[in-house]
Amino acid sequence: MAHTLSPYSTAEADNSLSLHDQVQIALAIADETLVKSLLVDSLPSIALGHQIGGVRVTIGVPLESRQAVDGLIEFEETHCILIESPDEIEQGIAEYTQRNGNHRGYLDLTRCEAETRNLGQGIPLSQALSLLSHSGFTQKQMESILHLPQDGWFQSWWYMTDESGAFTVPFLRLLRTLHFHDGTVTIQYKDFFANDKPPCYKSQSQQVLVEIANESYNFSQTLEHINSARRQLGIQKAVLIRDRLSDLEARGYVSQGISLYTSSELVLPTQARCVHCVTADCPMHGRSDSPVLTCRRFCLDATPTD
Repeated sequence: MAHTLSPYSTAEADNSLSLHDQVQIALAIADETLVKSLLVDSLPSIALGHQIGGVRVTIGVPLESRQAVDGLIEFEETHCILIESPDEIEQGIAEYTQRNGNHRGYLDLTRCEAETRNLGQGIPLSQALSLLSHSGFTQKQMESILHLPQDGWFQSWWYMTDESGAFTVPFLRLLRTLHFHDGTVTIQYKDFFANDKPPCYKSQSQQVLVEIANESYNFSQTLEHINSARRQLGIQKAVLIRDRLSDLEARGYVSQGISLYTSSELVLPTQARCVHCVTADCPMHGRSDSPVLTCRRFCLDATPTD
């Protein structure tokens, strides 16, 4: 089941807060898993769950017009992953070769060559180790990359995403390390691929504008505010959070590149009493000694919430 930003009992809410404030506070305190749900479960989806790295939410981002954006989500979107084992490399290449009819196998998969690019330029050894470790290389592989002869290259196989976003397209990546007298190094890489060049080394930073619907705004006013914010911040992706929306309005927003998300799924946690809670699959269920003070899944109803 998809993870959602779970609803809370409105009877438990602070009635002094407007729905706008409740949603904005919920965004501010939501954990990483829940914020990822907003990116994955919006309509249309902003990103695929397995491609999302770390996320961060900023609330009330100021604009030049003296207004503010309700929220800004920043996340890393992964496009390439290192193939870890030789068996996986052979299997992945065989499957891709069979699927695409590349009878020459390795030759077809590496027929195109990209330019040499820098992963890190003039960086200390500690930073180079961090970059390689983040890529997924083992300690032994990192030592090999960092201690290559000046004209040597380290060979590695990677997957990039196919049209559906799955990591299925293998490509060859060569890395080398240039050493300098001041102790710094430059790590370079070059890709060999069948058709499409890998879009980046591993991942790209993405930003998403978050707009919480103002019920006093009509369609054109909301769209104008979002487009103005996108233009000022240089951001294309946007999500509009609201509950009530006609089918015609929904289609209008989506046609303008705006994803939609239900505000009832973005809520504040409520005070928890685990001994009375009926959420049976929770490890704290029925425990009078539970240390939990607030919880998004706390429920006193006859039916547990998911």
